[in-house]
Amino acid sequence: MTETNVNPNGILAGKRILVTGVTMDSSIGFAVAKVAQEQGATVLISNFGRAMGITRRIAGRLPVAPPVLELDVTDEEHLAGLADAVREHVDGLDGVVHSIAYGNPETLLGGDFVGGPWPDVAQAVQVSAYSLASLSQACLPLMTSGGSVVGLTFDATVAWPSYNWMGVAKAGLESCSRYLARDLGPRGIRVNLVSAGPLKTLAAKAIAGFEQLESGWDERAPLGWDNADQTPTAKAVVALLSDFFPATTGEIVHVDGGYHAMGA
Repeated sequence: MTETNVNPNGILAGKRILVTGVTMDSSIGFAVAKVAQEQGATVLISNFGRAMGITRRIAGRLPVAPPVLELDVTDEEHLAGLADAVREHVDGLDGVVHSIAYGNPETLLGGDFVGGPWPDVAQAVQVSAYSLASLSQACLPLMTSGGSVVGLTFDATVAWPSYNWMGVAKAGLESCSRYLARDLGPRGIRVNLVSAGPLKTLAAKAIAGFEQLESGWDERAPLGWDNADQTPTAKAVVALLSDFFPATTGEIVHVDGGYHAMGA
């Protein structure tokens, strides 16, 4: 793919966007970065640790190879240094995408919910929910003119097969987004989430019984559902990053083929 895929008049033209948690080219974060670039944004992406090597390689598959920042949202030094790291490439941010979640697959996903050990639960909540607040705080010095924070969730209003403590963490994420919307609104910053249907990502592969969770989704969703296509979710995120939702905050936009609205 080349720079000719970039639309200089797209809905993110002139926007500076940080997309966190980009690992594989099958990830939602990668799809968001791709669509954002195609819509005219200057994009930075992040990951940390051993995954950095993979992220740097797949960055070259985007329309424009973006800077890759190292950011572990549980590392206070990384968060404290984020603004300076971003300023090495752009002078501020107009949007931030939170595409980060983790739960120990051996203790928190599948199997026994009640037996989930607190240290692993605490880690899942910190990485998957609290990090929306810590990331937003770290980016505040870069968003002096307002902007948009968009996170990714999986409907936490019901109990799903196998999802267990990650469902609890996502419930925390959804609540966190509403409180952030309240507190960051006066600064002109919108905070919203996109609730996607099940997608075949690296994270999904770690969920024991994922096939049971996604089985029948396509038949029940009135628009149908392709669990290998991240583009509809990415487009929703990009729309929320744009100026087309200037008065929308604290919202959860479902991109699941309409599954969430069906009774049986």
